[in-house]
Amino acid sequence: MTSMNNAEYLTRLKYADEFEKLRADKKKKGFTFKELAEKLGVSKMWIASVFDGQQYVPEEYAKKLTALLDLPADSLAFLTEHPYKGNTDPILYRLHEVIDTYGPAIKAIIHEEGGNAIMSAIDFGLDVDVITDDAGNHRVIIKMDGKLLPYAKKGTYPW
Repeated sequence: MTSMNNAEYLTRLKYADEFEKLRADKKKKGFTFKELAEKLGVSKMWIASVFDGQQYVPEEYAKKLTALLDLPADSLAFLTEHPYKGNTDPILYRLHEVIDTYGPAIKAIIHEEGGNAIMSAIDFGLDVDVITDDAGNHRVIIKMDGKLLPYAKKGTYPW
């Protein structure tokens, strides 16, 4: 199975038909997002983003929405899956945030300790573990292991 890229997750291809039907069912019932939000006890922005596949919906809300739209039981169970959000999934966003925050420091240390070089993403290893620390907190450990590649010094300086 080929994994989906972010764009495919954003358009929710996996549930495109289900979301189209959900929007049609809302329209058929004549609900506005504001009305649905009031009946569910949520914000109208949140419920509107549900219809775009951008929210995880707790099971109790999926069941309430099913009842409001007079749909068969569990017909909206797909809403209880965690979606990719915005332009990237929350986990991927955090990884980008880590690189945005610590990337310049990583670069500085690579240059300080490895010289005028970069880290290979081809000759590269990656491992992820979830552990429990002494305080009982779950921690994510990510190890990246890339070959140090000195910049080539071919041609006339500055190359």
